[in-house]
Amino acid sequence: MYKSSRGWLNGLIGVIIFSGSLPATRVAVAGFTPEFLTVARAAIAGLLALLVLKILKEKWPKRTYVSSLVIVSLGVVIGFPLCTALALQYISASYSIVFIALLPLSTAIFGVIRGEQWPQPLFWLFALLGSSGVMGFMLLKVQGENSMSGNLWMLAAITVCGLGYAEGGKLSRQLGGWQVISWALVISLPLMLMLSYVYLPQNFSQITISELLALLYVAFFSMFLGFIFWYQGLAQGGVLAVGQLQLLQPFLGLGLSAWLLNETVSPIMWGISLMVVICVAGAKKFSVYPSSTNSINNVKQS
Repeated sequence: MYKSSRGWLNGLIGVIIFSGSLPATRVAVAGFTPEFLTVARAAIAGLLALLVLKILKEKWPKRTYVSSLVIVSLGVVIGFPLCTALALQYISASYSIVFIALLPLSTAIFGVIRGEQWPQPLFWLFALLGSSGVMGFMLLKVQGENSMSGNLWMLAAITVCGLGYAEGGKLSRQLGGWQVISWALVISLPLMLMLSYVYLPQNFSQITISELLALLYVAFFSMFLGFIFWYQGLAQGGVLAVGQLQLLQPFLGLGLSAWLLNETVSPIMWGISLMVVICVAGAKKFSVYPSSTNSINNVKQS
């Protein structure tokens, strides 16, 4: 019971930290190119992760874990930051956060693809309704080619992040919560350092303090500290249970965007976010057959 409660607490802290990622990225991308922002945040977080692993004298993970760590790295270290940075050149942070409501669903779908669970038919109904709601919102709000580009980049971000979450959640049961993101960052560190030099801004004099602080936030908090709490929470409380805390992220992110960036959060944004949260919650409820739990218990008792 104590371990499960700690899992919920760690997961909640992780979600709160992640909620600031898109508003911070929106600020940072005004001063840095999306490419530099992506590789710099990963390089900074990778150096910090390497330092922590050295201090704690962690051994290199088993060879069987490397492929999963590469998938986590491609999904949450490289793919999601790059896609969101590109998207936020065209759309606002509050608009982009509506897409985050699809992240729990994306994670669940990749869990199904990985063969960990077999959903009930109603799972797909809720999945279709939630996806249709977001797609309808996109079509209502698109204003020219640039907006559509932002939409497509956000859909790509949700896809790769869902893959990284599902793979990392599965791996955290064997490797450990904070070790997963640490090793994923270290694996990509050489490439990130090299690309940071390639995309290094020629002139830092025009970079504002706010843009620099935003870069440091997404590096230290979004890319490293948040994942320590998140994967630790998944390991302690279970991927399916703690994963539902992602449903809070759109509301927290919309509030932060309105507070920090003075962006307008329209009633339709709140309405679509709420509808998607309800659909994702329904999809989670019907993600496995009720008999699955009984079968597992019977096997254990026998």
